[in-house]
Amino acid sequence: MAVGVKDVAAAAGVSVGTVSNVLNQPERVSARTVERVQRVIQELGFVRNDAARQLRAGRSRSIGLVVPDIGNPFFAEVARGAEGRAADAGMTVLLGNSDEQDARQEAHLELFQEQRVNGVLLTPASDDLTAVHRFVSGGMPVILVDREVEQGVLPSVSVDDVEGGRLAAEHLLASGRRRIAYVCGPRSVRQVADRLAGAEAAVHAVPGAELEVIEQPSLTVLQGRAAGESLVSREPSARPDAVFAANDLLAVGLLQAFSFGAAVRVPEDIAMVGYDDIDFASATVVPLSSVRQPARLLGWTGVDLLLKELDGVEHDRRVRFQPELVVRESSAPDS
Repeated sequence: MAVGVKDVAAAAGVSVGTVSNVLNQPERVSARTVERVQRVIQELGFVRNDAARQLRAGRSRSIGLVVPDIGNPFFAEVARGAEGRAADAGMTVLLGNSDEQDARQEAHLELFQEQRVNGVLLTPASDDLTAVHRFVSGGMPVILVDREVEQGVLPSVSVDDVEGGRLAAEHLLASGRRRIAYVCGPRSVRQVADRLAGAEAAVHAVPGAELEVIEQPSLTVLQGRAAGESLVSREPSARPDAVFAANDLLAVGLLQAFSFGAAVRVPEDIAMVGYDDIDFASATVVPLSSVRQPARLLGWTGVDLLLKELDGVEHDRRVRFQPELVVRESSAPDS
């Protein structure tokens, strides 16, 4: 049977109120009494019921985080950054994975609301934020991470993905490539669309350059491999001479497809650039050039914005970082 506050009070010979003060306001109790109560707590194995205490207070020491794909190392880094800033504030992060489904995202938000979290960091599953606004109207603060909405309706921390797409395409064009394929997930995903917009702007500025869009059902290694196999099946003259992948997972799959049987040489036949610069990018069979996003900083800043919201501190409601191109062997210029 679980040991309760009354058991501790009886064993220590003090009142329940004194035990409560030792746990929550020890400065109001004499040092000798604090020592005696703490000794009894250890002897009995008492564990305080934080859930009940938080219920009485109307809030918890937790922050919710909902991401579309926790299997993506990029979002794992976002979570690490969020946990780091939350820990500095004495809070914990509860993680939810939406699998890019609005229904699952809403279920996580409902659960977090029931848990009375202090607020939620959210990378939306889609552009439909109707349910999100409903939770915000109900009093739950939401910070968008890796996404922003026009006019700062919701506080957000993001990266300029249009600029990232432009950086990737301009780099490939500068190395002499003119037939670029953009391998991506659904264009309904805002990041995918923004990176495409940046690449299109760069390609349209160069006479004779072409951009082919190869849209896959999801942003995974398997879908990257499928796209790569379709390119390998083409006649060499019908293949692109460069590929910009919407994220590094797709790029890893493409590299796998190109490497099987040495069907396509990277970068000699096809130069490649990915996006996110996850840890695996520098360790692939051909080290991968990639557009770097400060994933951990996104998570850290998201929590920092939320804490400022909770404290009523004035702050920028829209924080946007600039991406950085990291050049490696996969896009080395022709010798």
